[in-house]
Amino acid sequence: MPYLLKRVLRDAMRREAPVAVGYGFSLFIDAERRLLTCGTENSGEGELVLGHDWGGNIYSYSGMPRVISPPTLVLSMQDRRIVSVAASDCHCLALSSEGEVYSWGDGDFGSLGHGDEGGMAVPSRIELRSRIESIAAGPLRMSAAVGEDGKLFTWGQAINPNDETMPSGLGYAQTGSQLTAKWVETLSEDRVVGVALGYAFTLVVTDGGAVFSFGDGQDGVLLGHGSLVAEVLPRRIEALTQTVRRFVAVVAGEGHALALTEEGELYGWGCEDANGHGRDEPIPHRVTSFVGQRVKLVCAGALSSCAVTEKGELFTWGNNGVGQLGHGDVTHQLTPSRVEGLSGVKVAAAATCGTHTLVADEDGVVWAFGDRTALGLNDGEDEDFVGYLFLVPTLRVRAHKSPDVLLFR
Repeated sequence: MPYLLKRVLRDAMRREAPVAVGYGFSLFIDAERRLLTCGTENSGEGELVLGHDWGGNIYSYSGMPRVISPPTLVLSMQDRRIVSVAASDCHCLALSSEGEVYSWGDGDFGSLGHGDEGGMAVPSRIELRSRIESIAAGPLRMSAAVGEDGKLFTWGQAINPNDETMPSGLGYAQTGSQLTAKWVETLSEDRVVGVALGYAFTLVVTDGGAVFSFGDGQDGVLLGHGSLVAEVLPRRIEALTQTVRRFVAVVAGEGHALALTEEGELYGWGCEDANGHGRDEPIPHRVTSFVGQRVKLVCAGALSSCAVTEKGELFTWGNNGVGQLGHGDVTHQLTPSRVEGLSGVKVAAAATCGTHTLVADEDGVVWAFGDRTALGLNDGEDEDFVGYLFLVPTLRVRAHKSPDVLLFR
C-alpha cells in the first residue's frame, strides 16, 4: 500500500508535456501519443531539429532551409507511444510510455547522450540504466532525465562558454563534455521528481518539496542563494525552506527561474525580464500578481514566462519582441498579464521560447502566437509575428484536464 500511494502521488506530480518549442520549430504529441513536428530547420549551425530524414541535406531545391507545415508525423517514431517532449534551440528529446528517451538534433558537447558529438537527423534511443519519468533540454546543449527511482541524470556541456572557470550545471565536477548520461550521486539521499535547465544552471525539486540549484547561473545570481558564488554540486535553496512550503515544480529561463508550491503559490528570482517581479531578484520571492489565485502550471522561455491558474486562465510576461506573449502587440510585460484572447478557454498545457508560444486546452486544441516560421508558415505577410492567437489546424494533442494543485499533508 505505501508503494502504491507513492506511485499515485508521483504520477499526479508528473505533468506530461504534449508540446515543446525551440527556435523556429515546434513539437507535438497527438491524441494517439505520436510525435509530430513542424517549423523550419535551423540552418545556422546545420542542426536537424524536425526529426525527419532529409538524406543529409536540410536545404530544399530553392536553397532555403526545409520547412514543414502543418504538424507532420515523424515516421521513424510512429510505432512509439510518446508521453513528453522537450527542446532547446538546437536539440530535442522525446520520452516514451516505456520510459525510453530519444534524442536528435545538434550533438555538440554530447547533448544527445550517444557517446559522441555527432548530430542526429532522426530520433535515436539513449542508453539509460533507469526507466525515465521526465526529461529536460537546456540552452547550453545540456540534457537531463529523472528516473522512476528518483535518480537524476545529466549530460552535455560541462563548462559555461562565457567563463570556462564556471560549471554549466551538470551537478558533478567535469572539465570536458559529458557524452553519456551520468548519475548525479550527490542527490542520492533525495528523490528527484522534477528538473529544469537554464543558461548554465540547473534546478531540481524533490518529492520532499525541496529545491536545489547548481551551476554558474550568471556567477551564482540565478541559483537563488543570494551570493555570486557558482555551485558545482547541488545546494538546497535556503530562502525557499523559510516559506514552510512544499514545492512541486521548477522552471528556468536564460536569466530567471520560477518555483511552484503545492498550494499554487509562485516564486520567482533572477533578472527582471521574466521573473514576475518587474525588478531583479537574487533571492526567491513570491510573485504578488498571483496572490489570491492558485497557479497550476508554469513554464519558462529564454526571456519570457507563462502560468496557468486553477481556472485555466493563461498569464504571460517577459520579452515580447515577436508577439510571443499573445497580447496582440510587441510590448514587453515585466509582470504577469492575462491573455484575453483565450477568455473562456481552459488551458491545460503550454510551452514558450524566444520566438513563439504554444497552448493547448483540455480537449487538445492548440493555439500559437509569435514567429510564423515556428509553425512552418509563410503566408506572404510582412510581419513575422502573429499578433493574436492562431489556431493550429488539423491537430489535437494529448492534453489532460489540468489536475488540482496537490496538498501533501
